[in-house]
Amino acid sequence: MQKRQLGNTGLYVYPVTFGGNVFGWTIDEKTSFEILDAFTGAGFNFIDTADVYSRWAKGNEGGESETIIGNWLHKNGNRDKVIIATKVGSDMGNGKKGLSRKRILQAAEESLKRLKTDYIDLYQTHWDDENTPIEETLDAYAQLIKEGKVRHIGASNLSAERLKESLQVAFEKGLPAYETFQPHYNLYERKAFEEALEPVCLGNNLGVLNYYSLASGFLTGKYRGKEDLGKSTRGGGVEKYLDDRGFKILAALDEVAQKLDTTQAAVALAWLIHRPSVTAPIVSATSKKQLESIIKAPDLPITAHEIEYLTQESAW
Repeated sequence: MQKRQLGNTGLYVYPVTFGGNVFGWTIDEKTSFEILDAFTGAGFNFIDTADVYSRWAKGNEGGESETIIGNWLHKNGNRDKVIIATKVGSDMGNGKKGLSRKRILQAAEESLKRLKTDYIDLYQTHWDDENTPIEETLDAYAQLIKEGKVRHIGASNLSAERLKESLQVAFEKGLPAYETFQPHYNLYERKAFEEALEPVCLGNNLGVLNYYSLASGFLTGKYRGKEDLGKSTRGGGVEKYLDDRGFKILAALDEVAQKLDTTQAAVALAWLIHRPSVTAPIVSATSKKQLESIIKAPDLPITAHEIEYLTQESAW
């Protein structure tokens, strides 16, 4: 398993990012610690979260994921061994949202406190904010970088046009530029990224950290019909994939997984890892058993022929 440079940054990561959206939502702190220990114990070093994780869960107010990660870092004393990415811009309630200078500087301090660290390796724009000038947003990031609180910046969920505009403003104004991009991308959800965003990422050497890498669990093969939707908390988000194209993709995953004596999840992740634009797909696990497929993906002996077969069978 080889490390990959994250865009033009000085950060080098192994080709899977652990998604911290499950911390404080579908798993508690104790289980989160066990999963993080197993993930890093297997050699991986990249963890992604956001200030808003997991505000949507009953009884939560946001920041739960960062708090759990911070407690884990403090317990293990391993801050220098892992790369931490978090995000700003989502609605945290009480008017705390967007990408204004004031909000970014405030949110960064709150994230640093929860993460129990004095720097964030990768600080990312979570959602676009068309009410705030791009220059103001990037200038706030510039201050955080100058103060040593942020090392690099990235973006998520921007349109291709807004991503290009942000890169142009950074160049023209001498401000920090986004060095990574986080799109919704997997074997099923391909068109939006490949059609407009992928060329921008490749053209600017942006590190790509795609989320929903397993399509909310659909690409694990766990959901084969509507009767399976109740198998997990996230099952409701899978119904849209239960169509002819989805079943065709599952059949291809089944075939390649059987041939390689592995899981459908490992094959779906391996396909992403071998995409020229992708640096480290984001994927979550709620048990050590689920984590096994994640760990296997980078070293899966998948052939170019099998990758092309998956690409053709999932064509949009």
